[in-house]
Amino acid sequence: MLAISKALIIANSSYDNNTNTRSYTMKIRQLFDYDTWTYTYLLWDEATKEAAVIDSVLEQVDRDMQHIEELGLKVKYLLETHIHADHITGAGPIRKRTKGKIVVHRNSGSECADILADEGDSFKLGEQEIKVLHTPGHTNTDITYLIEGAAFTGDTLFVRDCGRTDFQLGSNEDMYHSLTEKLFTLPEDTLVFPAHDYKGFSQSTIGEEKQFNSRVGNGKSFKDFSTIMDGLNLPNPKRLDISVPGNLKCGDLEN
Repeated sequence: MLAISKALIIANSSYDNNTNTRSYTMKIRQLFDYDTWTYTYLLWDEATKEAAVIDSVLEQVDRDMQHIEELGLKVKYLLETHIHADHITGAGPIRKRTKGKIVVHRNSGSECADILADEGDSFKLGEQEIKVLHTPGHTNTDITYLIEGAAFTGDTLFVRDCGRTDFQLGSNEDMYHSLTEKLFTLPEDTLVFPAHDYKGFSQSTIGEEKQFNSRVGNGKSFKDFSTIMDGLNLPNPKRLDISVPGNLKCGDLEN
């Protein structure tokens, strides 16, 4: 089901007479899986219809493909923010139907992905660029994908919250560094699009999270952050045993 039914426009097309260059419109559609509280994002360059899918969910492949086909999108990339423990990706099945390339962080050791990405890598959708920022802490495979004006933060930064750090080579120290030294150095008006929401939020900004985030906002020290994280005592995700192996297969469970 749709969390945002209309595409959000990040950058409008405009022509600069001084440089004789044109910037194109990047659109975002946010979709939601209610069983796993997961956001999937469709990004596309309106001029070329070149598109990327971020954090697909296996059970929602038909829904995603409906949007892709109706909007006439040409999927170039299937971007994973990390190796998920709470759902199985739909990247493999979508790749079969679109020929898009699956991208995960190189720390995953994935043998099914087309591209093993790392900090500083980038991908083009038409004239738009998606940049890779390695933001470990929740796992050692976490990526934030950056476009102008927006950050797709996976399980690193949620709205008023952040991802857990107690499994999959997670680390309080890495998470605090990713949040405070990487994400919180982005422009404050940068839109934050998380991989999950459990409280009815859909997006935020870096400036809001620097001030109001319950775990790391308002200048919380690493000591305070660690005390909060170590006291969570969260149960393991219900689908942990099937999700991680399934995601290391890119959701191609028949292989």
